[in-house]
Amino acid sequence: MTTAARGPRDVARATGISTDTLRHYEKQGLLPGVTRTAAGYRQYSAATVERVLLIQRALVVGFSLADVRRVLAVRDKGGAPCVGVRALVGERLERLNHRIDELQTLRDELQSLLADWDTRLAESAKGERAHLLETLGKSAVVEGARRRRRADRVGSR
Repeated sequence: MTTAARGPRDVARATGISTDTLRHYEKQGLLPGVTRTAAGYRQYSAATVERVLLIQRALVVGFSLADVRRVLAVRDKGGAPCVGVRALVGERLERLNHRIDELQTLRDELQSLLADWDTRLAESAKGERAHLLETLGKSAVVEGARRRRRADRVGSR
């Protein structure tokens, strides 16, 4: 890669992100040293491609943009954020394992629910309502997932 400055489209093409995402990263303080041409066009250093790819990889493993910004700020000042990075990925793994457990429990509940529904359908006359959806409220697993989903939506506001 050359050391020449690159335009937004070049960086977007090289990293597989949109120019809007590139501008968002810049606004979030993730891309230092963005310069402008005399005509006002953004110019990125050749190192920007690697930095964007690093950001994208961190997002894949569960970092938030705020997490990435904090880590990169330490790096940019010459620090070594490795212990913090390790802790973030450890926390992500813990949350992921918890979510997998929840999903396995939900899968088991749905298998049981389908068996119950098959029985209800077999016992119902053709064209008669079996009130399948109403039985969802009787499932502690489904109701717990509904409450968590609601809490997640409220918490993200």
